[in-house]
Amino acid sequence: MPLLLCYITDRSQFPGSRKEKEERLLRKIAECAAAGVDYIQLREKDLTVRELEALARRAVASLPEGAPTSLLISSRADVALACGARGVHLPSHDISASDARATLGRAGLTPAMIGVSCHSVQEVADADEQGADLAVFGPIFEKDGHKKSDGVALLKAACHRPGARRMPVLALGGVTLANARQCISAGAGGIAAIRLFQNGNSQDIVKKLRTMF
Repeated sequence: MPLLLCYITDRSQFPGSRKEKEERLLRKIAECAAAGVDYIQLREKDLTVRELEALARRAVASLPEGAPTSLLISSRADVALACGARGVHLPSHDISASDARATLGRAGLTPAMIGVSCHSVQEVADADEQGADLAVFGPIFEKDGHKKSDGVALLKAACHRPGARRMPVLALGGVTLANARQCISAGAGGIAAIRLFQNGNSQDIVKKLRTMF
């Protein structure tokens, strides 16, 4: 299985006015999709549902025609359905992946893509048991700017947990080109990041990560 890559959005990190931040975000989404990023998680927690839906519609429209990239909406199944996204990404204490899939299925989104954020080996196991398509596990190297020393070991335990199925686990939290290989060696099926994709040239980053794998 090829290395999976997920760009998690945060328009607040872009410079400029509110409108300029949004335009930069949409250009970055298009750039990442064109570069071959597998998933884009639209995670703009400060927006109202109406604002998020408007942005999500523009994000879907910004994807290059034929791009295999799946746009996932953070938390909001209703927004995912309204804008034509591929699925949702659930916080660790949200509804279960199976419940989210059932909700989206009843509304006609089949197959839906379900991602889950996980912070412990047990949460990864639960997401796998509930039929999630992928888990984003972290933090690995840092949390809120503070370094972590046990993240890689926990990632390894999550990836090699007893009874593991085929659900990929993506590493998140301070991942860079310099330390990504540690995540891959620990068993990660992919890399999820904000700054890694948002602050650099997506084509170069994707190429270098794929070469590592």
